[in-house]
Amino acid sequence: MSDLLSILTSLAWPLAVAVAWLAGEFGQRWTGLPRVSFYGLVGFALGAAQIGVLPKPEGGAVLLLADIAFALMLFELGYRINLRWLRTNPWIGITGLVESAATFVAVYYVALAFSSAQLTALMLASLSMATSPATLVRVINEQRSSGQVTERVMHLAALNCVLSVFAFNIVVGFWLFHSSDDLAHATLNSLVVLALSALTGAATGIVVPGLLRALGNLAQDATVAFALSVILLVSVTYTFQLSPVVAALAFGLTARHRRVTFGQAQRNFGALGELLAVLLFVFAASTLDWRDVLSGGAMALAIIAVRLLTKTAGVAAFSHLSGISWRKGALTGLGLAPLSIFVVLLLEHARQAGMLMAEPVRALAAVILLLELCAPIILQRALIWARETPEQHHGS
Repeated sequence: MSDLLSILTSLAWPLAVAVAWLAGEFGQRWTGLPRVSFYGLVGFALGAAQIGVLPKPEGGAVLLLADIAFALMLFELGYRINLRWLRTNPWIGITGLVESAATFVAVYYVALAFSSAQLTALMLASLSMATSPATLVRVINEQRSSGQVTERVMHLAALNCVLSVFAFNIVVGFWLFHSSDDLAHATLNSLVVLALSALTGAATGIVVPGLLRALGNLAQDATVAFALSVILLVSVTYTFQLSPVVAALAFGLTARHRRVTFGQAQRNFGALGELLAVLLFVFAASTLDWRDVLSGGAMALAIIAVRLLTKTAGVAAFSHLSGISWRKGALTGLGLAPLSIFVVLLLEHARQAGMLMAEPVRALAAVILLLELCAPIILQRALIWARETPEQHHGS
């Protein structure tokens, strides 16, 4: 019996990924909804606290693979960031700063209104600033969308992620010391981590294109070289306790500006990226417990509503100044809905580091599940309403 149990346990993840992939393919074909929503649904259903097919997340190989999958998407997002555009149109950067800060403040006060502890409210607020690049990149590539809304969503999401990591590190530092005297120290430490992470990613973005040029045959070798470099980069950030989020973004951004071609055929890093993406979304949803989801339901709905409203209003308010209509500004704000994967991985790393944060994890469980299922659909609708997807996708 124990041998059978051992065999079933070893097969759990491959089976879960296969089931999720099938659900995504058939679900997308039958409903037209994004595949990633179905991946999340399967992951939650098979999680340890639900049906129990998947074991409790304990870090190790699965978390490392999830981190690599996430970093590949962050690299791709970073690669699509145009710094020259941000310099030419500084209102895009200002929009990101304002809507992120407004989201932080709004979510903080919503959490306090639901009687959360101050540190829990700060944690929720810092994480709510982010936009998940994983969902963003997958849905944008799946819809093959392009245009002002698509580009602005990607640029604002990258800025959201950096600001969220910065705020999260400050809150974690504050959490560890429980003293306002250490706030300055936590802020400085967060800045140092961001700077070192960005430098590590940028250095990789200089070295790898240089090696590819020396080897010749750039276009053919670029995908494998970039994938291996991302895996190595994640390992380095693990070892030195840096931010893989900022490092992978900086790597992609630097590689773009070194003018290394990353062609349309290489989107999602091919079969490797597709497989790891399914595992990432299944893993994120499998960490949730249905009891936490139910207990945090009311606050979750309030946080999701105020976050979506703040981001939509914040981007729309600066739309004319940044050169688009208020309608496209509002659709860009709606496109910033995804959050789940980013939050799960940051919290999982905090847990692995020995920080027991049961209260914010419980409070976020319902937010994570609802947004993992619904945010890809919201993003898809925003892209379709902006008329930035091919004609066959315009069902409304």
